[in-house]
Amino acid sequence: MQRRPWIEPVLFVTAFVGVHALLWWLAVTVPNQPIGDVTITYRRWIETGQQAHFWVGIDEDWVYPILAIVPMAVAALGGVSSIATGWLLLMVVLDAAACALLWRHHTAVGPVRLRAVWWWLLFLLALGPIALGRIDTVATALALAGVAFVASRPAVASVLLTAAAWTKVWPAALVGVLVLLRRGHRGAVLGGALVTTALIVLVDVLYGGAAHLFSFVGEQGTRALQIEAPLATPFLWAAAAHVPGAAVYYDHEILTFEVSGAGTHAAAAVSTPLMALAVVAAVLLALLAVRRGAARAEAAPLLALVLVAALIATNKVGSPQYVGWFAVPIVWGLVAGPGSARRFLPVAVVALPMAFLTQLVYPGYYDQVLTVQPWILVVLTVRNVLEVALLVWGFVALVRLGRAGQASRSGASGGSSRSSLERGRMGA
Repeated sequence: MQRRPWIEPVLFVTAFVGVHALLWWLAVTVPNQPIGDVTITYRRWIETGQQAHFWVGIDEDWVYPILAIVPMAVAALGGVSSIATGWLLLMVVLDAAACALLWRHHTAVGPVRLRAVWWWLLFLLALGPIALGRIDTVATALALAGVAFVASRPAVASVLLTAAAWTKVWPAALVGVLVLLRRGHRGAVLGGALVTTALIVLVDVLYGGAAHLFSFVGEQGTRALQIEAPLATPFLWAAAAHVPGAAVYYDHEILTFEVSGAGTHAAAAVSTPLMALAVVAAVLLALLAVRRGAARAEAAPLLALVLVAALIATNKVGSPQYVGWFAVPIVWGLVAGPGSARRFLPVAVVALPMAFLTQLVYPGYYDQVLTVQPWILVVLTVRNVLEVALLVWGFVALVRLGRAGQASRSGASGGSSRSSLERGRMGA
């Protein structure tokens, strides 16, 4: 049978266009404003900068790292009145670029050749219009582009991941993974991160933003529990049960819905220490696994998954677009070799319904979440349980990877000893 290598790329391009056309249509038509951040908040920031020459992140504290202003400004090049069109077009271009870089990466799992970009396309479809409607889309596309270069050009991967972190903080965890586990290229990784950071800082300082450069670090500190966060789940059920004091309210300063009630302040306060504990434990387990003989190429995406899951599952903020972060460690795991791909296949499968449940919550039936309708709280609870389950699975997988590495090393040592003994006997 004659091979037709052009068929799969054509099918993928067709699917990519179809999925993104659907997401674009949903973003501008469905209720609950899935691109409301773009058309309201981002637009206001750019308008203020253009008209009053007063820029967030430069002239005042800002919730995002300074590089986030760049895609917002680019989206408004055709005028702030058309920022929604500019934004969606930019997101499609970024997704296409990430797919093009990842296309050549495939892993043979048994008789099947697995391309992670096909999974990512399904994941975007499951996640819905929010996959295009937030600044997180930019960070995710940059981070996925970085994953495409992890094995071949770690310095380039570091540059892309660092740029992603200066857009939305969470990819900084992935830079840390490379520093810890990319043995032999640590200098290149650190160099790429430092040069990129230095350039961003230099430009910001030249524009007069030095005083507000790191303002994003403290902007989240005083937040209460956002309603979609896993830690907020029991308090939402308390509000549904009409427990006195338990309620959903709108924070006009942060511009999001949060939950009040007995215990919410304690839960919000424990969030950061719990996150730090999970991150430290994950790093120690990954280093221990490598020390016991586990392959660094397999440990890296596992550590990345646990760190991302920890940043989501223990966060007091539970914005729906956060679920999109999972795409990066999952794609990384799927392209890191046959063993890693087999390990990540169940995670990739679980992530799809998790993303779809997120779409049901927002923008699907967000109005019913706000009125704490029990059926949608069940959906949200299952979604949150899946997030926590991925965190737990990641920890278990790191432990098993370390044990397998130790067993492999012990077997190799035992085999070497037996071979030496046999050679000694044969020589005698």
